[in-house]
Amino acid sequence: MAAADQIVEPWEGLLARGRADERLVHESIVPPRAGRAVPIPRELHHEVGDALARVGIAALHTHQQQALYAAMDGPMIVTTGTASGKSLCFNLPTLQMLHVDPRARALYLYPTKALAQDQARALAALRLPRLRPAIYDGDTPQVERRAIRRNANVVLTNPDMLHVGILPNHRAWGDFLANLAVVVVDEAHVYRGVFGSHVANVLRRLRRIAVAYGTEPRFLLASATIANPLELAQRLTGLDEIELIDEDGAPASQRTIAMWNPPMLDEALGTRASALSEASDLLADLVAAGSRTICFIKSRKAVEVIMRSATARLRQMGHDDLADKLAPYRAGYTSLQRRELEQRLMSGELRGVVATDALELGIDIGELDAAICVTFPGTVASLRQMWGRAGRRGRGLAVYVAGEDALDQFFCRHPDEFLQRPVEAAILDHESEQIHAAHLVCAAHEGPLAPGDAEVLGPRWREHAERLVGAGVLIERRGTFQLRAPEDFPAARVPLRSSSTDNFTLIDGTSGEVVGTLESARAFNTAHEGAVYLHMGRAYEVEQLDLHDRRALLRPFDGDWFTQPRRETMTAIERLIERRETMGVRLSFGTVVVTELVVGYQRKSLVDHESIDFHSLDMPETAFTTQALWYELPDAVLGPEQMLDRLLGALHAAEHSQIAVLPLLAMCDRWDIGGLSTNAHPQTGRPTIFIYDGHPGGVGITRQGFNRFEQLVGDAYRLISECSCKHGCPSCVQSPKCGNLNEPLSKGGASALMRRLLSEA
Repeated sequence: MAAADQIVEPWEGLLARGRADERLVHESIVPPRAGRAVPIPRELHHEVGDALARVGIAALHTHQQQALYAAMDGPMIVTTGTASGKSLCFNLPTLQMLHVDPRARALYLYPTKALAQDQARALAALRLPRLRPAIYDGDTPQVERRAIRRNANVVLTNPDMLHVGILPNHRAWGDFLANLAVVVVDEAHVYRGVFGSHVANVLRRLRRIAVAYGTEPRFLLASATIANPLELAQRLTGLDEIELIDEDGAPASQRTIAMWNPPMLDEALGTRASALSEASDLLADLVAAGSRTICFIKSRKAVEVIMRSATARLRQMGHDDLADKLAPYRAGYTSLQRRELEQRLMSGELRGVVATDALELGIDIGELDAAICVTFPGTVASLRQMWGRAGRRGRGLAVYVAGEDALDQFFCRHPDEFLQRPVEAAILDHESEQIHAAHLVCAAHEGPLAPGDAEVLGPRWREHAERLVGAGVLIERRGTFQLRAPEDFPAARVPLRSSSTDNFTLIDGTSGEVVGTLESARAFNTAHEGAVYLHMGRAYEVEQLDLHDRRALLRPFDGDWFTQPRRETMTAIERLIERRETMGVRLSFGTVVVTELVVGYQRKSLVDHESIDFHSLDMPETAFTTQALWYELPDAVLGPEQMLDRLLGALHAAEHSQIAVLPLLAMCDRWDIGGLSTNAHPQTGRPTIFIYDGHPGGVGITRQGFNRFEQLVGDAYRLISECSCKHGCPSCVQSPKCGNLNEPLSKGGASALMRRLLSEA
């Protein structure tokens, strides 16, 4: 032990420099954890046991054994840490079923193609003669698809392909569906918000079609650690009885946690050195010191920036050989390029990789020493997934590089609380009206909707179906609901990663390439003429927003500014669902109609965020219905903030700060949330703050804020009261998405207002 204690880790010098110049704001050690092993169960089919021996598995972790037994009895979800062997938790029961019943079939669902490829490789490595896995997604050649439907007994795909390729063509899959025994939903925590609400409907449609073919497949789910795994599994599948496996029996390496805050450049403005520059230096220094390192950053453009800077730094340090062993990994590569990069990582040829969150998920990329996360990735759960990539060789370093955003700086001021903070709840609402109605139309295409469907589709399906009859989409015949136009193909109009079926097409005007789609509710805000629009990490300037043909023409952009729309927003309370008195205010939750008018946009410098100029726009109004919380402030709580200018600034700053911290309660991004503050709302007659789901229909984000309002206010108060700036900055009350361009804002007024709310709690 004494010799081991004297080991000098490759990151010691780096951390010492961070301590000296105070960029290292927190450092702690997570001790190693011993695993708990159990023998391979005797009940396991001997061919499966032999396959495990071939790949070097002589024993199971305790949670793998528990998952195997649970899956043999019914549906289950396993939620354990990164690198804990979750795949074996669903592979073992699946392989057992396939060997007991030669006709049995299994369907594996993954949120990304790369994950499906990774699992296909893992299954093939078992070399089981009775196992016939195949990938069926958009990259699968047409000539191979019929053979896969006929021969494969494990089909690996994604929810999008299930939605648009398999379910609408279920007759071609008849034999497969008639023998479908297992449905695996891996990386279940990804299915949250809008995407999760869609996937929950797709899985219900799958259950409905399976019943029509005489089967009730067993659902096996795996998830990263989240606050509500059982609730998530139930909401995704519509099943009530699901067993939870959450006691992690896998060993874990010792890990050093380091929180790194770039130095302050201007105290008054609250501006700091670039997080990207800090991260590229950290990556280069770690690789030069002999540490195999992965660096996570949100956007593709940032991936390339860090990659270039780290490579240049290594060359300046005289490490040309190491500079050639760095690689970026992001969306946009071909499947062949991705697999080549994954292989180079697994073999140890690459010493460093800069990645988007595509590698946060469970792709096997071998043993890494250090993981750097640049800025808060949106949830504590995601950060822990990324950090879990480090330390697979006994010890590891996990670094968090903060940006100037409000949450980043909040965490730097409270590192202990941040590291001990419970992971968030994954939320979704499969009955969100627009989403649910769209999938009912898809289900009607797959087979007439009938009274017996309530058990799978939910009790409110008939109410929605009758509305669709009124809209002329469905017709009712002899107690069933059918498509009015049987030749229609509705699934093609329902993208799973958007809450609206009314979308604008994004077209690169220089190449004619379709680069994506955008919900109409967001198009006027983010794709107006002159807007700098980021798509998949690439920057474009919008040349034209064609309202008639529902398309936006873009051109690649490399300028040194960004744009921020100015808009006028109004909210109308449509329906009150719940109300309670708390903290001296009347707090409500319900549905609202949000009306927005974009009146112009401001151009701002990328370097210092200073305003360059303002351009007016002539745009139509847009409106959408969504879920919201709102609270009315009585005179006793307002106190001296009632002077109009100060009141508006205090309400506005309080709204911003509460939106900034709401992602700590729900797994969402601040861009998924909108808000409005007013000194006198026409329906309440009082100063009122609204916080609403930014997606039409809503998916339950603000419901979390309503349920945990006291914690929301407490976090928001600390966010702004502890920030060192004088009048408000991007680290506390300024918002990058404010429709009023962050005017007016009163940091002091908001702090005093929320202090009075907390005194009433």
